Amino acid sequence: MVAKRIIPCLDIRDGQVVKGINFLGVKEVGDAVEMGRRYSQEGADELVFLDITATFEGRKTFAQLVEKIALNINIPFTVGGGISTLEDASRLLDAGADKISINSSAIANPQLISDIAAKYGSQFVVVAIDAKNIDGTWMATTHGGRNLTDRELFTWAREAQDRGAGEILFTSMDHDGTKAGYACETYAALSEILSIPVIASGGAGNVQHIVDVLSKGKADAALAASIFHYGEIAIPDLKAQLAEAGINVRK
Repeated sequence: MVAKRIIPCLDIRDGQVVKGINFLGVKEVGDAVEMGRRYSQEGADELVFLDITATFEGRKTFAQLVEKIALNINIPFTVGGGISTLEDASRLLDAGADKISINSSAIANPQLISDIAAKYGSQFVVVAIDAKNIDGTWMATTHGGRNLTDRELFTWAREAQDRGAGEILFTSMDHDGTKAGYACETYAALSEILSIPVIASGGAGNVQHIVDVLSKGKADAALAASIFHYGEIAIPDLKAQLAEAGINVRK
């Protein structure tokens, strides 16, 4: 059985890690490089760095920051934000990122998924989907949740897979930052229709929430931010409790 992954997510704004609730009320919580180094040392399986304002402000993800991160950690990390061309992806992978994550640009230009996968391989391409539940239907958004699209979560995730995505990172905007638990039923349904890994994001507040999304939710990885950033759950303790709950995790 493939081990489940624990992935701290570091939302980046101007080189600093920030966190909000439902994508709003964003506050700074620390330095991106220093926090990345700490999580690497504590036993995180991977890291995700997302420049949360790059797409909205029309900026490119800061490649120099990626270079610094690569020099300071020894686990795989994914970078996203403002990646709209194959050249953008190349620049970040060349800077040391192990994977790139595309969201708004993938919806605007689905061919971008295919282009990156064709050049580098599906394992380098994570398609992130930020979606909210509207009258019972999960609809994807773009630009950090600011713009609602006509893309339905399950249909879009399947298309992304068909175009070459190696993983789907689905964030429930309704659960993000609330610490009230993940949208487990939705993750389970998504995992059933896809053959690629699903990373769950949005709602982690305690160990049981992570147990639930990795078991009932059938997610391949649990991504969280607040509980790690504010020291509410130490990664070694989390992994020990997950193992006690019968979930296969890396030591």
